[in-house]
Amino acid sequence: MSKKIHLLVIDPQNDFVKPDGALSVLGADKDMDRLSVMVDRLRHKLDDIHVTLDSHHLVHIAHPIFWKDSKGNHPAPFTMISVSDVENGVWVPYMPSYYKRSLEYLRALEVGKRYPHVIWPPHCLISSEGHGVYKPLFEALKRWEEQEFAVVDFVTKGSNCFCEHFSVICSEVPDPNDPTTQINTSFIQTLQDADEILLAGEAGSHCLANSVSDLVKNFSNPDYIKKLVLLTDATSPVTGFEKNQEDFINEMTAKGMRVSTTVDYLK
Repeated sequence: MSKKIHLLVIDPQNDFVKPDGALSVLGADKDMDRLSVMVDRLRHKLDDIHVTLDSHHLVHIAHPIFWKDSKGNHPAPFTMISVSDVENGVWVPYMPSYYKRSLEYLRALEVGKRYPHVIWPPHCLISSEGHGVYKPLFEALKRWEEQEFAVVDFVTKGSNCFCEHFSVICSEVPDPNDPTTQINTSFIQTLQDADEILLAGEAGSHCLANSVSDLVKNFSNPDYIKKLVLLTDATSPVTGFEKNQEDFINEMTAKGMRVSTTVDYLK
């Protein structure tokens, strides 16, 4: 019996992949070009393809519009906002009614110790061009659907305006009143049923790293990490966060994740 192979592609969207995207990841276009070639090469061997889509509103806790200083100015992209910044009035929510909830969120984020709260350029706005899948990959996915009579599993994340949602498994601080921010148990089960799970997408320092880390954390059997195969030539880090990707790969491979490339896998 042949292996059941699933491909998981994290956020291969124009805003991350195209060089002129709102939050372009250096090298991401080449990553997705290589992945597109692999999808065509292995079309008949891929049993399922999952594609995550970062899906934001303009008003979002990680976008400049959400915050202001004492003069009413919004923070510049890549500003970091801490609990003390809010407590001391350096930055406060634009809407005063959001103050308590936002402060509680930042406190929970600091307890989690995974990332500081970073303000990003508005990106992957729902239904915008930047929200769409990078065209060469989209065309390869269509060819897979046509020839295999299959359906790409698109999984959205990030629509809750009050929390970051790097990982497809759950948001950074789950909202108890919003199931879409909580652990996606059905998706975990779907992936567990595969014999091998190929990993690709953007960025290797953030959304891919968090998705894989959370997936491993929630596997029903810790040995399932051996099912994971990271395609190292199909992911890149956000500039300035290269060490995050390096640390993620070192940690996961030490636990049993394997690495390959789009060219070498099933060569």
